[in-house]
Amino acid sequence: MKIKIDPVIFAPQVAFLYRWWVRSMRFDIRGYENIIEPHKQGKPLMLALWHNELFSLIGLGFLEKLPLVTMASDSKDGQIITEVLERIGYEVARGSSTRGGLKAMLGVARIMRKKGKIGAITMDGPKGPRHEVKSGILAIAQKTGASIIPMRAYPSKPVVFEKSWDKFELPKPFMPCKVLLGEPFEVTSQKLDEEILASEARRLEAIMASMTLD
Repeated sequence: MKIKIDPVIFAPQVAFLYRWWVRSMRFDIRGYENIIEPHKQGKPLMLALWHNELFSLIGLGFLEKLPLVTMASDSKDGQIITEVLERIGYEVARGSSTRGGLKAMLGVARIMRKKGKIGAITMDGPKGPRHEVKSGILAIAQKTGASIIPMRAYPSKPVVFEKSWDKFELPKPFMPCKVLLGEPFEVTSQKLDEEILASEARRLEAIMASMTLD
């Protein structure tokens, strides 16, 4: 028997649990000035993260009360995610790279321009390949003139779901989590044809790979 989940009932409980969870974590943020200073000056920004690290990094946005806009899919699961994200302070444009993606990307760009919000995108979501930058964030950044801020999360002893496509990391409550925020990444002003997109994606991937605790 298939059990239907009502987002209106389910989402508040998930949001409550999530808020408790991330408040219990001990965040150590490095490079936070790379967000705050440009945002104070009115510079459009996009936060770039990997899908497997989103649990920790979404929590950072909530704790720091950043004015963020992100994407969620048009699916039923996406509806639940949207309800949860809105309850922790995010604005959400609906769609994904596989269903209604263009609409959602344009929605993120519009909200960034009109409301001055910071975009937040999982660059390899929703289904991978793992740690490969897709074109969406590059297109939005160029369209809005936004700088991309690379982000990495390193929770202590997370539970890693090895069989998931992204090797999703679930941080443990009450444990430390180091967050690295990189220097602003500027997308080329050249037309984003297939070759340029691939080049910019590889450049951004290299920066993400270099952001380690060593």
